[in-house]
Amino acid sequence: MRRIAFVKAWIFATALLASVPARAEIRIIQSPGGEVGPFLDLFEKVRESGDRVVIDGPCLSACTLVLSIVPRERICVTKRAVLGFHAARSVDRRGLFYAEPEASEAVLAAYPGPVRDWISRRGGLTSRLLLLKGRDLAAIYPRCR
Repeated sequence: MRRIAFVKAWIFATALLASVPARAEIRIIQSPGGEVGPFLDLFEKVRESGDRVVIDGPCLSACTLVLSIVPRERICVTKRAVLGFHAARSVDRRGLFYAEPEASEAVLAAYPGPVRDWISRRGGLTSRLLLLKGRDLAAIYPRCR
C-alpha cells in the first residue's frame, strides 16, 4: 500500500513538473516519502528549474531531501507543513527493513545546519519518526506569503 501511495505521489509530482513553466511554485501537499532515488531526481530538476518550493502539508522521510537539494531561500512553509525525519533504511527481498547507518550519517550531514541541529537535539536519526512543525519549523524556514 505504501509503495502505491509513493507511486501516485511520484506520478503527480512528475506531471506537475512537466506542466508548469519555469520559475513556478512547486507545492508539497502530502508526501509519505519512499525510495530515495526518485526524490533526488525530482528535487534536482526543481533546483535546476529555479522554482520555489512551498511545503504545505506532510513531507516525510525521503521527501525531506528537498531541504538538502533546493536552496534554502527558495523554500517556504505553511501552517500545515510537517517535516518527518528518521534513520535511513533499506528493505530486503523478504520485505524486512534493516538500518543503513552510513546513509543516515550522509543524509544528516547534507541537511542545512539548523535542521541538523534540531535533529541532533532530539537524539539524532533513529527508527523513530521526528516531526518538525509549528514554531520550530517557522524558526528555520520562512512562512509562505
